[in-house]
Amino acid sequence: MAAQKTRNTQDLLKKVRKIEIKTRGLSNQIFSGEYHSAFKGRGMAFSEVREYQIGDEIRTIDWNVTARFNHPYIKVFEEEREMTVMLLVDMSGSKNFGSTKQLKQELVTELCAVLAFSAIHNNDKVGVIFFSDQIEKFIPPKKGKSHILMIIRELIDFEPEHQGTNIKEALKYFTSVIKKRCTAFLISDFLADDFSNELKIANKKHDIIGLQIYDEREQEIPNVGLIQMVDPETKQQFWFNSSSKRNRTAFKANALKQQKEIEETLRKSGVDLAKIGTHQSYVAPLMNLFKRRESKR
Repeated sequence: MAAQKTRNTQDLLKKVRKIEIKTRGLSNQIFSGEYHSAFKGRGMAFSEVREYQIGDEIRTIDWNVTARFNHPYIKVFEEEREMTVMLLVDMSGSKNFGSTKQLKQELVTELCAVLAFSAIHNNDKVGVIFFSDQIEKFIPPKKGKSHILMIIRELIDFEPEHQGTNIKEALKYFTSVIKKRCTAFLISDFLADDFSNELKIANKKHDIIGLQIYDEREQEIPNVGLIQMVDPETKQQFWFNSSSKRNRTAFKANALKQQKEIEETLRKSGVDLAKIGTHQSYVAPLMNLFKRRESKR
């Protein structure tokens, strides 16, 4: 039993190390600069004084220093970079679905890791809320590599008690537990009951970004005959005849309708959205998101 536990721990540490090497490298080489530009700090902080130059704003003159040296000096401010970044991670049953390159959960783990490494590279704190149809785990925001590695271990190894999805409750908990304004990534497939009101409230207090994780087979099913399908959250099983063009068309139409509703909910709440599929690299969608946000500033 002890030997088995040791092997499991060693396997877990190998997985953590593998993800660390990949995502830390991506963060350092690709994302850190874009992340720095895309997300605002908490405000403007005093940096230094320098001599007044033509074109400087008169209201920035430091009158005490000016009087001391009998020459005008101004206060120079710079943006405070330190922020708190929260990762709100959907741990419901659908995380175990993936039809091509990887499972949703594997994609989510790497995404969270690269965001976390980008954050600590910019001296930001990182915290996590795991949720299903209840709050599964809260990891308070902290800095440091050891904290990030602990988060990655939890992402790989954590087993939720419940399988459903309740984004509404996750947002309520988030707004109650995090008092100061922060940047929050809401990471989910967003296939949940209406959460628009809670999202609007949360985004007024904080800066929320939606990362939608999806699989191509959730949007379109090929002609592969009669197949048994299982809802990963309710465990309900049913048969689907994919040979029928009418069935395939109806399935796709319903998926498109759901997607339109999700995008509309986030748009009305003022929340930026990036869609990332299990069949693709997350690098391009994340870079596009960061650049869109930078252009808005």
